[in-house]
Amino acid sequence: MKISKPLADDAILAEIGERVARYRLDLQLTQAEVAEQAGVAKRTVERIEAGASAQMSNMIRIFRVLDLLSGLDRMIPEAGPRPMDLLRHKGKVRQRASKRRRSDRTDRPDKPWSWNDDT
Repeated sequence: MKISKPLADDAILAEIGERVARYRLDLQLTQAEVAEQAGVAKRTVERIEAGASAQMSNMIRIFRVLDLLSGLDRMIPEAGPRPMDLLRHKGKVRQRASKRRRSDRTDRPDKPWSWNDDT
């Protein structure tokens, strides 16, 4: 199954759990061996493979044992400033997000929105 935005959280967790179990089996490791090498309880590995939620630090430890950390790097690539943003902000890197600007229609709450079908 492909992990995508429309999937429910539980479905994504179940898919991640299945993938972790497949990698573990491909490496010929038992749940107990992965747990020992990762420094987590065997029950934690069981829960992750069953699709239950887990602390991110435990996931990272297990990914390290299964040699899957490079997948995290691809999943969330480093965000660098875009060249045009550097020019616009004179080389300064953005520190905060700004509020979204409202369109002209939402700035005038006294006038209700319409399709202008009257004309």
